[in-house]
Amino acid sequence: MCEISPNGRTGWRGWRHWPETTPPRPTGPWHDLSHKLHNDLPVPHVFPHPSFGRIASMPQARLNITRIEMVCHVGTHLDAPLHIFMDGPGFDQIPVGNLHGQGVVWHLDVQPFQDITLEMLQAKRPRLRASDMLLLHTGWGRRFGSDTYLDNPALTLDAAQWLVDQGLKLLGVDFATPDLALPRRAADFDWPVHKILLANGVLIAENLADFEALSDQRVEIVCGALNVEGADGSPARILARTIEEKE
Repeated sequence: MCEISPNGRTGWRGWRHWPETTPPRPTGPWHDLSHKLHNDLPVPHVFPHPSFGRIASMPQARLNITRIEMVCHVGTHLDAPLHIFMDGPGFDQIPVGNLHGQGVVWHLDVQPFQDITLEMLQAKRPRLRASDMLLLHTGWGRRFGSDTYLDNPALTLDAAQWLVDQGLKLLGVDFATPDLALPRRAADFDWPVHKILLANGVLIAENLADFEALSDQRVEIVCGALNVEGADGSPARILARTIEEKE
């Protein structure tokens, strides 16, 4: 159970550990699943806009030097358990093996605010394997920056728990959040999908760019997140490529 203590929400259950797997044989090129970072990056109204700019520029200076100011949870990024749980690990405590690995991409046809149900996930192929990463492709990434982007679909709680039970390592979505869409949240909203996943060591990647070419295939995934001490999230450049399917 997740509990709210005087020091914040607790409920972290620890990382799962899996044996090393044979490196996969790639069958396609790497795809960049990340939105570019820039000063006009679309962000929810609850966050300040990022700022990217030069503090030194050639030829006036001898070097080009760029300064970055941003919230960890805008653009394409990963959530660490510390995002939800005060007793959870931050980004510098995430095992390297949890930031890359094999997995699957599942395409889903969904409408604004639609539930992504357990039955929808159970019907998809290729099947999940223990220690897999899962990327959900809905086409929502093409709406990034539009007025309807935050009208995203969301996982039901039993769908989220089922993913944990399958031994999932990471869930990535091409929309803002696997939880209830921001416009539909009550004042006491408490991120139940995030709690189920992050409590059990399942990392969450949000705001992925479009990756239709990888739909319904087995893939290799690399999450190039920043090793920021004590950070509850990190901007990330997420890459994926198709691999040979082996049982």
